[in-house]
Amino acid sequence: MNVILLGPPGAGKGTQSQLIAQKHTIPQLSTGDMLRAAVSAGTPVGLKAKKIMADGGLVPDDVVVGIISERIAEPDCVRGFILDGFPRTLPQASSLDRLLTSKGLKLDRVIELKVDDMALADRVEKRARETLAAGGTVRPDDNADALKTRLMAYYRETSPLIGYYYAHGLLKSVDGMAPIADVTRQIDEILA
Repeated sequence: MNVILLGPPGAGKGTQSQLIAQKHTIPQLSTGDMLRAAVSAGTPVGLKAKKIMADGGLVPDDVVVGIISERIAEPDCVRGFILDGFPRTLPQASSLDRLLTSKGLKLDRVIELKVDDMALADRVEKRARETLAAGGTVRPDDNADALKTRLMAYYRETSPLIGYYYAHGLLKSVDGMAPIADVTRQIDEILA
């Protein structure tokens, strides 16, 4: 089962990805984690990414797709995977399609978590308060100004993927405003 979760920042993609990964025994693949792992492992693609990151640049799509290609070839992905944080743009979605086709794979489902923007702001503020109360360090992007910037980028670059995957017959939407257990139940029904 190969799944993508879509939704704005703070929609609960990370939480739901972890729950899906546990239930279906498939890995949650975060592009950031994969980049760091490839760099650490010294793979050819990782070495290319390391140089770009050391120079302060953004890792180009072809390098990220190369890292995903290496990662989904690992034994723990044989039953499938959940992509978290990729694709973020239409060109990345097209690159992912080509990659999966070249490996004889396909996406089984793309799940959109629909959440109201005001609720996202409340969630981000709550996450920051809970992190502080637990003695942790608040993420630098867990504030209203950063959320606004991240939402603008999401609507400009990532939200077109909703139409793209709908047109491909892969998109299902869930009410991300519901309690976590209800969102999980909705996702379970889609993946059943």
